[in-house]
Order: sequence, then C-alpha cells, then structure tokens
Amino acid sequence: LDYTGLIAGRFGRTRRFANQFPVRTPRPPGISTPAVDSGGGTCYKWTETFQKVEELTVERIAARIKHMAGYVVVLAKWLVLGALIGAVGGFVGSLFHIGVNYATSERLRYPWILYLLPLAGLVIVWLYKAAGVWGKGTNAVIESVHFGKDVPVQLVPVIFLATVLTHLCGGSAGREGAALQIGGGIGHETGKLLHLGEKDLPLATLCGMAGVFSALFGTPLTATVFALEVISVGVLYYAGLVPCITSAMVGYLVSLAMGVPPTRFTVTAPALSAWTMVLVLALGIGCAVVSILFCQGLHRTERLAEKYLKNPWLRAVVGGCIVIALTKLVGTGDYNGAGMDVIERAVAGEASGWAWVLKLLFTAVTIGFGFKGGEVVPSFFVGATFGCVAGSLLGLPPGFAAAVGLLAVFCGAVNCPIASVILSIELFGSGGLLYFAMACAVSYLLSGYCGLYSSQTILYSKLRAEFINVHAK
Repeated sequence: LDYTGLIAGRFGRTRRFANQFPVRTPRPPGISTPAVDSGGGTCYKWTETFQKVEELTVERIAARIKHMAGYVVVLAKWLVLGALIGAVGGFVGSLFHIGVNYATSERLRYPWILYLLPLAGLVIVWLYKAAGVWGKGTNAVIESVHFGKDVPVQLVPVIFLATVLTHLCGGSAGREGAALQIGGGIGHETGKLLHLGEKDLPLATLCGMAGVFSALFGTPLTATVFALEVISVGVLYYAGLVPCITSAMVGYLVSLAMGVPPTRFTVTAPALSAWTMVLVLALGIGCAVVSILFCQGLHRTERLAEKYLKNPWLRAVVGGCIVIALTKLVGTGDYNGAGMDVIERAVAGEASGWAWVLKLLFTAVTIGFGFKGGEVVPSFFVGATFGCVAGSLLGLPPGFAAAVGLLAVFCGAVNCPIASVILSIELFGSGGLLYFAMACAVSYLLSGYCGLYSSQTILYSKLRAEFINVHAK
C-alpha cells in the first residue's frame, strides 16, 4: 500500500513532503539496511544478498556435518576399544574357565585335596596382602564406575589364582563374580593405558566386565545388559551399550575359538495358561524369600567371622576346617566347587530336598571366611534346587520349575530384572519367556533392597515412582 497520501492528509502537508518518504518493498531475509539509489527509490544489491545467504547456508551445513561426524568418531572409537577389551577379556576369561575346570577335575580325581583347603586359605590371604589388594573385590569395581576410583591391576592375577585355588581345594564358590573383577580390572587398566578421560574410563571398565562375563558363560546379551544394569538399579548406562555389546560379542567369539562351550540347558515349558501362571507367581514369591536368605546369609556370615576372628590368617584356617567338616558330615562333594553338575540334574528334574540350604551354608562359610570366587553360580544352584523341589510340590514340572527358580533367585540377589529375562532366553530358549519374566518381576519386587553387592545403588523405589538412592544391603 502507498501510505504517502494518508501521511500528507493527516499532517496537512503537500504531496512534495510525502515524496521525501520513498516507498519500500519487502526486503529479502538476511539484509538489514537497504541501499537507496540516487533517484530516491529503493533498490537492493542482489549479488551481495545471495552471497550472504550462501555463506549462511554453508556455515549451517558445515556445523551439521561436524556435529554428525562427532557421532561417527565416537562409534568408531568404541567399536575399536570394545573389540580390543573384549579380545583381551575373552582370552583371559577363557583361560580362567579352563583353569577352574581343570582344578575341579583334579579335585574329583584326588579327593584328598580337600584337606588342603586351610592351607589354600593361607595362600590366598598372603596373595592379597602381598599384592596390596586386601579387602578389594567386586564392590571395588562398582565403586570405580560410580566414583572414578582406580581398580588395581594386580587384582586381576590375584583373583584369578585365588579362585582357582578355592575350586581346587573344595571351597563352595562360583566364577562369574570373579569374572566381574577380572574384567573390570582389564577394562580399567586398558583405558588408563590409552589415556581415556574420566568420562570414558568407567565405560572401559564396563566393557571389561561384559567381555569376561560373556566369555565365561557364553551369554553375550546378558553380559551386556548385566554390566549396564548392575551398577545402579533403575538406570541403564546407555552410553555404554555399543562398547559393552561389542566387547561381549568379541569375548564370546574368542571363548568359542578357545574351546569354551556356552552354558545351555534344555527345558520344556508348559503351554501358556492362567493357572500355570498363578503357580509360577507363587514360586516367584518363594524365590524372593530364598534370594533374601542367600544374600543375608553371605553378608552376616562374613560380618560374624570378622567380628569373632579378627585375624585373617586364623579366619581362613577355621573356614577351611568348617568346610571339610561339613563335607564329611553330608557325605558328598556335591556342595564343593561351583556345582554345575547339580544344576544340570535339577533342570533335568532331580534334586535333594535340602540341597539349596546346604549349598547356601557351604557358600556362606567359603566366601565369609575369606576364600574367593563368585556368588552367581551358587545362586543358580540354590535357585535351581529350590525351584525343582518347591515346583514339584506346587504341581509344576520339576525341570521347568528348576529353571524358573534359577532365574528368579538370581534376579532377586543381583537386582537385575532385565538381564535376568534376557538370561532366560540365552540359557533356556524363548519357550517359557512369559513365565520366566513373571517370576523375575515378582522376585525383584519382593526381594526388597537386599543384594549381593553392597556398593550397588538402588536409585528408584521398588514400590512407587520415587527416587531413593540407597545402597543394596
């Protein structure tokens, strides 16, 4: 519109006054001040306009490309680092698996080795004190991820040798807990050698945990999610997804190349029905109680041993003697070592009525009095044997109930429901997935805030949508 007439009429001026206000046309974007030619009209330097628009577009495109390139660089970095850590972790983890299996076979071949357990305890105490890692364990690895604390590299050979000695001489312990320490130490030290920053070093530690766990157990997906989930319950470290799954896959492939067979069981799940789901729910409730007993049994035995036997050398000797006495009392070696053969029998539908109680007792004494190893396989043992017995009483197929018990007790003990559900698929297949998921969910809820690892933080309440940030107990 031409407003010059309105302006002239309002102020009573002549039209020549209005001519002093040239008509302006819309300016293209990016130009703030128009150029006025000598004739008083408005014109624009279109060449300069297009140049500025072009420069602006090029800058935006360059910024976007730089931003996207950052993601590609991070992806490439963690694919390489994850593969490297996974390869080292897979190799060491496979050697560890072979060493533990060899120790177990030698103990079964020469039963008198059991009487060397007190001496093995003394050697373990000496190893830890000589290496300067006394009191360090899985909690130290978790604290490394939480607070950026160092994981002593000497922890790797020490826990390796101490666990093999424990299995050789008949202590009741597993392997996967030691695997977390070995893997965490390898990942942390690799990150330090490569001068990773304080934000990347915890991810390298998680990589090592996933790689060695995967190599030992043959469950790469479970190892990935477990490493991300076990540190802080309620929060997954999604930034570690690519690094951990890369490390876990490489570690798994290395273990296969070294002849380490993955752990697998054959279980036939009943057809999906409402009544069977109710029975599984009831079994899940029982497994939650058992997981509490398992965790509290280990923790309280350790506290009592430290309270009444303050000298670690004496504590190791006494613990070894108790395990020997218990073995002679029950008259079988089923509760020494990891007990994978008993787990296999339970999944096949055969278990003694009190096997889960005895394994809990043997493991509590072994770990509580200073011997080394993992708690995961003993939790499998306790869960599978309890599930087999309790499931039979409920009317469930005993082998299927043993699988449910194994998963549910493990879930309640480590507070990792997602990893437990994935573990069900990798160990038993997907046939009973809905039943396994229900049992794990119930056990996770009812196990409260108990857990195997006291450094594990539970960020969100299990009862409501509430941030609580408490440690497992």
